[in-house]
Amino acid sequence: MAELERVSATGKPPLAPGRLPYGPPVAIVDIGSNSVRLVVYEGISRSPAAMFNEKELCALGRSLASTGRLSDDSAQKALGALRRFRTLADGLGVGRMHVLATAAARDAANGAEFIREAEVICREPIEVLSGKREARLSALGVVSGVFRPDGVVGDLGGGSLELVDVAKSRVGPGVTYPLGGIRLQDVSDRSIKKADRIVRDALDESGQLARLKNRAFYAVGGTWRALAHMHMVQKNYPLHVLHGYTIPAREALEFCRLVRRVDPDTLTAVSVVASERRPLLAYGALVLEHIIRIGKPREVVMSGLGVREGLLYELLDDEGRREDGLLASARDLGWLRARAPRHGDDLVDWTDRLFRSADIDESAEERRWRHAACYLADIAWRVHPDYRGEQALDVIAHAAFTGVDHPGRAFMSLAIFYRHMGLLDDEASPRIRELASTRILDRARTLGAAMRVAYIVSGSVAGILPRTPLVLKRETLTLKLPTELSDLANERLKNRLQKLGKLLARRTAIVVV
Repeated sequence: MAELERVSATGKPPLAPGRLPYGPPVAIVDIGSNSVRLVVYEGISRSPAAMFNEKELCALGRSLASTGRLSDDSAQKALGALRRFRTLADGLGVGRMHVLATAAARDAANGAEFIREAEVICREPIEVLSGKREARLSALGVVSGVFRPDGVVGDLGGGSLELVDVAKSRVGPGVTYPLGGIRLQDVSDRSIKKADRIVRDALDESGQLARLKNRAFYAVGGTWRALAHMHMVQKNYPLHVLHGYTIPAREALEFCRLVRRVDPDTLTAVSVVASERRPLLAYGALVLEHIIRIGKPREVVMSGLGVREGLLYELLDDEGRREDGLLASARDLGWLRARAPRHGDDLVDWTDRLFRSADIDESAEERRWRHAACYLADIAWRVHPDYRGEQALDVIAHAAFTGVDHPGRAFMSLAIFYRHMGLLDDEASPRIRELASTRILDRARTLGAAMRVAYIVSGSVAGILPRTPLVLKRETLTLKLPTELSDLANERLKNRLQKLGKLLARRTAIVVV
């Protein structure tokens, strides 16, 4: 411990710092129409980790539609939150604080006055986002967090709704509508029927929604996340991770109609939603209902990333933006927890060669999952051997990964479970297995069995696997060992190789070359 402290004092990161060297932390403050939030990220990277996250519901947009002004009490509450956030950021050693303001500050007659006071507190210039700028940042958040998105991003805040088309990394022009939950509540005099007409009139001719048919609708915003959380609890869904949670469009439509028709407090799942947000649920459900009705998407996909993450993505250089977010976050976690992080790179190449020679059918997305699993394969080595599989499965299934859907999480977590615990399904989490198709289970078992061979060949030491390839040759799965490593060929290795061979319906052999 003294040596670690000594190394750390030199300014270099210690051996196991728990932090990655991405420079000083960066903070983003989002002054929204409903909430004011501070998120402090570890640094600017392709897989930004949040070190601190706090919000205060200030309802800046309350009464804005009827009075044209920010109410004094809401403004003072927001300024108080900003004072606390500035102090917290200073204590966390933040290098730069980016402050964004959205619809309420943008539209209010006294918005400029509020911004001037806020800038003095934050000691930073505040970017008041236009509707198009807000839409673009929301879309970039989805681009950064979803693998090859294709559809329309909708960001519902307290004051406005932004819609923008996305296709892979391309972001179209955004449009904004005055349909935020707080604004709708205000202009409709809390009448859902009146709000229904307002939303219908605004969206019926939407050009963005005309391009949504049979594509994905990516939902961003706290009210929609709350609705998804309720849906998840009501279904007893096995994985409580909102990012990537996908609801078929017809099912989402029925749920929205239920929420806006009844008193939300009567729904059994409403306990997962903060009491301050519950009055906005019906308005959020109403907007989503009309989007589905008009646009006819295939599915609704929840995005945990929006404006803030879009700004971080924008701050990356071109090379950083091209990096795969899932692989970046898997490498980071492997680097922090594995015995020899570079062994993960060896395992990627070793399994690439195996899967290629065995002609295992694999989509581009499944290949990404496999590569990410290779970087994560050794994160539980410090755990008691009897619980390594269980611990790894739990961490991987629930980690703050981006760029992966829930079936992908199931694949990665099950593959590492099998790597530690063998191929016994009755010991793997039945809830996580609910997310996996037969194909995914088969691929996870195959990768787990291959890893069980790899780790007793390499001992988790980098540089061994490149010298010990496992390939299919003349219908025989052959592990090649150089002469100097021939003593590795014991019964345990042969047994593990044979189990992998059974999964692939191939004979096995160990050859010294």
